[in-house]
Amino acid sequence: MTAPLTPRDNQPPEEPHHPTATPAGVHGATADPGAHGPDGDHGGLGGPEFARELREAALIALVVAVSGVLLGVLWAWLAPKVPLIADTRNVYLKNTEGEEAIGADGTFVLLSLAFGLVSAAVVFLVRRRGGIPLVVALVVGGLLGALAGWVMGMWLGPGPDVAAHAKQVGPGVTFYGPLRLQAKGALLAWPIAAMLGQLLLTGLFGPRDPEPGEPPEPDWSGHQRQQPPAG
Repeated sequence: MTAPLTPRDNQPPEEPHHPTATPAGVHGATADPGAHGPDGDHGGLGGPEFARELREAALIALVVAVSGVLLGVLWAWLAPKVPLIADTRNVYLKNTEGEEAIGADGTFVLLSLAFGLVSAAVVFLVRRRGGIPLVVALVVGGLLGALAGWVMGMWLGPGPDVAAHAKQVGPGVTFYGPLRLQAKGALLAWPIAAMLGQLLLTGLFGPRDPEPGEPPEPDWSGHQRQQPPAG
């Protein structure tokens, strides 16, 4: 006689089998809760990388604004002078059809455009990338630099007191009027040129995102990337 078989109801239950389950620690999948969380964010808002970009942007804006002094010096040197002449009572333009006043505005605009493009090129060569903080720094610094150049050029030019100057030189003697900026919109030439130059250089020569199918760039941050589960 054979021994009776053990009823199936008395057998211990089998462990469920999950073919996709991966043991802890395989493929380097050990999770680091603080590696990419809110406290370990190295590229988001409020992170050390963003704080560093803000400090660099503030420094760039300061340097660009200070360079506006050179703009004022060049404007006072290159801008055409407005000749005036006076009699015993009034002061007149010596050349009633002269375009010296318009030429002063045009000289300021051309110099501002050149300063804007140069500042954008220098910043791009130093940083080799774009970004909102850099664009904002160039716009703010360019506007402050244009204001500084405007004030410096008027200060270096002839004095604003035309009547006193006319009395000093005497009647019938030609003298030059103060250097003025008739069109205040010329102050926007520098920041606009700097912004467009930065965007153009970044679009042409800046780093680009990898194409689909290309291997991702290596991670040099020191954090181990989590591998997808094997399946």
